[in-house]
Amino acid sequence: MTEPVPNLADLLDSEGINASRVHRVLAALTDGAWWSPRELVRETGVAHRLVAATLDALDTELQRRGAGDDASVRLLRPAEHAPSVGPQPADPVAHLLDGYPRAAAELRRLVAEAPRSRRDLDHVSATAETALRRGVLLASRFSLTGARLLCVGDHDLTSLAATLVSPQVRATVVDLDERVLDYVDKAATRLGLPVHCHFTDLRLGLPAAVRAQCDVALTDPPYTPEGVELFVRRALQGLSDPRRGRVLLAYGASEATPGLVARTQSRLARMGLVFEAIWPEFNRYLGAEAIGAASDLYVLRPTNRTPTDDPVDGARIYSQGVAAREASGGLAPESAGTVVRRSAPDTIVGAWPRGSLPEHGVRHVRLGTWLGSATRATRAAIDLTGGWEALLPRVVLAGGAESRVVVAQGDPRVRDAAGQEALRAMLAPRFGLRFDSGVPEPGYTVVVASERDRAGDTPAARLLAYCQDRAHGVLANTLREGLISVAASLGRPLNKKGARARVATAAPWLAGHTLLDLPAHRFTDLATVTEGLVAGLSGDDGAR
Repeated sequence: MTEPVPNLADLLDSEGINASRVHRVLAALTDGAWWSPRELVRETGVAHRLVAATLDALDTELQRRGAGDDASVRLLRPAEHAPSVGPQPADPVAHLLDGYPRAAAELRRLVAEAPRSRRDLDHVSATAETALRRGVLLASRFSLTGARLLCVGDHDLTSLAATLVSPQVRATVVDLDERVLDYVDKAATRLGLPVHCHFTDLRLGLPAAVRAQCDVALTDPPYTPEGVELFVRRALQGLSDPRRGRVLLAYGASEATPGLVARTQSRLARMGLVFEAIWPEFNRYLGAEAIGAASDLYVLRPTNRTPTDDPVDGARIYSQGVAAREASGGLAPESAGTVVRRSAPDTIVGAWPRGSLPEHGVRHVRLGTWLGSATRATRAAIDLTGGWEALLPRVVLAGGAESRVVVAQGDPRVRDAAGQEALRAMLAPRFGLRFDSGVPEPGYTVVVASERDRAGDTPAARLLAYCQDRAHGVLANTLREGLISVAASLGRPLNKKGARARVATAAPWLAGHTLLDLPAHRFTDLATVTEGLVAGLSGDDGAR
């Protein structure tokens, strides 16, 4: 039997002290305008469940139009429902926002033009006002002159907001999404903002140049307990002095799942983190109506009990896609075994299915180890199925003479000619590629990367290949050393000081990078830089 829809008085009574949330919905409706349920959620920060219950309770007093996602309502007699809401809680930054009109206008444009959210990465876009509020809160709560901000994931463009509000702060972004890195990098360049971007899969760790370098970190992670803990740990690892640093965490959950919040907060408490402040519903989103299109902002302070090690298993941290905890993506053991036998590798890399690998005669290497330090192999078999596909060009660069990498056929780097050509460009001139569909299981392919014969390469290609041969090295150093080597081969000797100055002038953006954390859009820039450096050797006075 269907439960009767409560009237408004019954709903208010059932909500008890939380009836203020119903009052928020009523307050919005009393303006007499048309509202969709989604718009009410975003305006009020009240979860979709309670917004829907309020509209049901007001059923006979509403005018309706449209259906489905286009449905909207308005009160027939709004003046009769002006609720007695009472005083609202103080907002920590609302009184300061009007002081940043340029930043507000720029952020509205930036958010509107930003890359679309990726469901497999649990993306939900924060509003432009939320980005501004984060920047203003950082500026008003902390002394940012000369400070360094780390954004652990930045789909919400907090790095741009913070540097628009406080140009004296330097921001570093670490992210897996190449579209976000490209967008943030180009926007920062256009606006003259001090933002530096690094590619990384946070499940494997921070780039070496980012560790222990920042004063304050901010993250809006996947809202699984595992995702929150992992991203907070990465934020902590980025702090130069955890005793004085802070981690700002955006985290939200449905009103109906307090147990989930308790588990997440317990993880943070076990890490010895002090909850220095929590601002309810500080962050607002263009989506996530199930949690009221809002999340809380935590200020976390490390203590001397906060761990610096990294025991968390970061493989399954998302709520959706092949890297979700409930997902079952990846090769079947029989198929994986067939791929390995065909590859005849001396090194196996990644989390291959149990029972698919030979017990003797080959090395087994974790993905993090493969990318973290030079582990040379003559012939490597690498499994990137189950949510690791973004690492494809980097695992090839990190390896030896030949790599056979298993990926999902739907990955943008292999699914069409344009993606394959872009991948070839990233790996040239050191590697040539072919795409082998001979995986005995539908939906997967093998990318075979083999070292090219470089006998006929141009000096610029030799310089770029020199850097690719040393992909784990600091790129500014390998580019300098390679330039000296190429200059000598051309009869234009160059000393270290001269080479260092030329590299710094030609590519100031590569400071601190290795090839393995360089964003993909910068690979084209690097090829252009190598050509310019070699061209500059002609007609000058040699060693200087």
